Parts: sequence; C-alpha cells; structure tokens
Amino acid sequence: MATMTLVVLAAGLLAYAWRRGDDSHRRGVAQGWRTLWRNLPLLVVAFVITGYVNVLAPQKLVSAWIGPESGWSGLLVAEAVGMLLPGGPYVVFPLIAVLYQAGAGVGPAVTLVTSWATQALLSVTFELPFMGWRFAAVRWGLGLMVPLLAGVAAQLLFG
Repeated sequence: MATMTLVVLAAGLLAYAWRRGDDSHRRGVAQGWRTLWRNLPLLVVAFVITGYVNVLAPQKLVSAWIGPESGWSGLLVAEAVGMLLPGGPYVVFPLIAVLYQAGAGVGPAVTLVTSWATQALLSVTFELPFMGWRFAAVRWGLGLMVPLLAGVAAQLLFG
C-alpha cells in the first residue's frame, strides 16, 4: 500500500511538472537520481545490518527482553534502545520490523519507534547549541514519558 501511494504521488508530481512545460519533469527525475546515489551506500549497509539482525537475533532473547510479556522492564529497555538507534527511518524501521517479527511485543515496538523519534541522543547534540541546556533538559525530561505512555497504550489496546 505504501509503495502504491508513493507511485501515485510520484506520477501526479511528474504529470504536474510535465504540464508546466519548463523542463522541471526532467530536473526532478535527475535530482531524484542524485539523491538515490548519495544515499545508496547507507541504504545498502542498513539493509545488510537488518539482514544480520534478522538471522542472528535469537527469538528467545528478543521475547525475554522486549516481548509482549516483558512488562515495564521491556518498555524501559525499548526506550533505551530507541534512544541509541542511529540513522533515519530507512535504517530504523527495517531494524524494528525485524525485532517485531523476532518476538518483540507491540508495546515495546511502539516504545522503540517513539523513543527513536522523540529522544534520539544524536538530536541532543544539535539541540544543545541552539536551544541551550535548560530547554534541552526540560524537553528531554518531559519527553522520556512519551514513549513509555505510547508503549503502554499500544500494549493495552492492541497487545
């Protein structure tokens, strides 16, 4: 479904660019290819890592640490791991999907995604110089609750 949505969106943008008559349809495709080639090494490495995690992640370990029955400790582990995950969505989502397929519970999986999105440690290195330590501490302190609440809600509603 996601692929079809993107195909329809790309086709619509191509048609709009083509109708403009200013060669923007060709410039858009060229820019897309340049972006692909710039990011291709990262994508390949991310998918290789995902493959290794898929093959090497013992289901018993995943289930014990962040499985559906892991409770609060599983949510806390998932939050900590989510904070440490590097990279963008093309790295993180395949990795979390592999963990989910290996036995992670829906609550910990939601906590992982939410923690990565809101609490990634790499973002603090950008936040501190621009916003200052006080803002970063307040946002981070309050933000620590969000992934846990999301995980608890997911586990209660869908677990």
